[in-house]
Amino acid sequence: MASERRLLVLYGSQTGTAQDVAERVGREARRRHFHTRVSELDSYQVADLIHEPLVIFVCATTGQGDPPDNMKRFWRFILRKNLPINSLGQVHFAVLGLGDSSYQKFNVVAKKLFRRLLQLSGQSLVSVGLADDQHDLGPDAVIDPWLTSLWERVLDLWPLPPGTEITRADICPAPRFKVTFCERSYSSMNGSQCVNKRTYSATDPYMARLISNDRVTAPDHFQDVRHVKLDTTDSGISYAPGDVVMVHPDNLPDMVEEFLHHFSLDPDTEFTVEQTDPDIPLPPSLPRRCTVGHLVQKYLDIGGIPRRYFFELLSLLSSDELEKEKLQEFSSAEGQEELYTYCNRPRRTTLEVLQDFPQTSRQIPFEYLLDLIPPLQPRAFSIASSQQATPNEIHLLVAVVRYRTKLFKPRRGVCSTWLSSLRADQDIYVPVWVKRGTIHFPTSLQTPTIMVGPGTGVAPFRSFIHDRAACNAGGNVLFFGCRSQSADYYCGREWEELSGRGLLQVLTAFSRDQEHKVYVQHLIRDNAALVWDLLDNHQAWFFIAGNAKRMPDDVKEALQDVVMSAGGRNATEAAEYITQMEAKKHYQVEAWS
Repeated sequence: MASERRLLVLYGSQTGTAQDVAERVGREARRRHFHTRVSELDSYQVADLIHEPLVIFVCATTGQGDPPDNMKRFWRFILRKNLPINSLGQVHFAVLGLGDSSYQKFNVVAKKLFRRLLQLSGQSLVSVGLADDQHDLGPDAVIDPWLTSLWERVLDLWPLPPGTEITRADICPAPRFKVTFCERSYSSMNGSQCVNKRTYSATDPYMARLISNDRVTAPDHFQDVRHVKLDTTDSGISYAPGDVVMVHPDNLPDMVEEFLHHFSLDPDTEFTVEQTDPDIPLPPSLPRRCTVGHLVQKYLDIGGIPRRYFFELLSLLSSDELEKEKLQEFSSAEGQEELYTYCNRPRRTTLEVLQDFPQTSRQIPFEYLLDLIPPLQPRAFSIASSQQATPNEIHLLVAVVRYRTKLFKPRRGVCSTWLSSLRADQDIYVPVWVKRGTIHFPTSLQTPTIMVGPGTGVAPFRSFIHDRAACNAGGNVLFFGCRSQSADYYCGREWEELSGRGLLQVLTAFSRDQEHKVYVQHLIRDNAALVWDLLDNHQAWFFIAGNAKRMPDDVKEALQDVVMSAGGRNATEAAEYITQMEAKKHYQVEAWS
């Protein structure tokens, strides 16, 4: 084996979990004395892959089997049919997938990537790893043994340099970045400017003015759902039905205040961040000259659930015997069940964990905060408006996340709670950018559509229905489900008005408005003749959007029953009929957990 001990970790991550795992792989590689680079896939020059001796891919699967946004360019390239079949003959590789087995296309990106790398003559080190969020112990139940096998194989091929040993895991690594505190200045370094342009991103979002923020559920209803309108005048932003808007929230004010108080930090203190390792780039969305307040309010994910490495690094920084012992237990393979009970099951936040270990956390050197706490991630919302109908606006339908666990304080969704708190009379601006969605609607106004959108799943369908209504085009059937007509029938008056104009047929399932519960799948079976006529005689497209837990599978089962009862097919033929619809993109699902 070649003596060059160079290792590349490439990741595709949507929510930050795959990035977190990739960085763990990078740390373990450095402990084994590899020159190591960790990069998101689309930031890497994919043509250079043929020169890499050793590559570890860590890839999440999103939506209904889609690659994460930061690997889509790579995905298109690697699947090109004209790539030479021996392209990667010199490359040793391994693929680790992160997925959720409650979705039908579990870890499909990792599985496809593994097969494709083999097709291109890549040399596999270990079998593909398929981590599962649904496992009782989380994805680490697969990741830990997979990494053990990987490092055994890697060190067989690339032995440690003579006279070296694997750096012990109990030695605290140096911080990734150098932090230097500055003299106080009075320039506005962290404010975002509203600049007219055509493209926006996570590192350069458009600051959209809040137009309105209205509750659309009854005041006494348990669920607070908001219809949020944002002004995009002069932004140059364009979008189509099915697209999503990315929103970068602030941390909640009370949590920011608690964090600053816990560490005795002055929010106005300024600092700069510098590289200490050329293979570890600076955080792209963090200002080079930054205030502590900006870091805590807009960058650190203090409300997220900490991952295992958080406890590992905290234990290495601890000098308190009792706290160190507990942190070591939480970061060990044997302690994962207890960690899950302490942290994941009750949804304990990073801030709360730091407060639970006060002797350790109050001694943390400031620069280690950037190693301990990952960046706050943007949230994706289906756009609920039509650019044809409201050309200078983007609308969101936001369910405010709030629930109880055994912890005293209710759990709150950072982004939804932050959005719900914004007041339109306070000249508020929300950082946003638009991405192509996973749902692709028909472009022909003559193609009928059947849309199943219970709850906030109706958001992308509102966009499409309004888009067609702007052209006075009908052919739309909407199955909508909620608890009660009086409590959470979103956009009900709009649907009635469009129905009166002959542009929409809406069928509603109000599950709690009668003794027996009625859901959208029941309506589909009850309207089998209508559904079958539209599918088979008019080539309608069928869409599902909403919660991923059970609804998409229940609706698919109901559709299969329709094909059997109204279409005269047996079970095998009905399943194949839907498979053919999927292949033609005439059956599409957008689901979230």
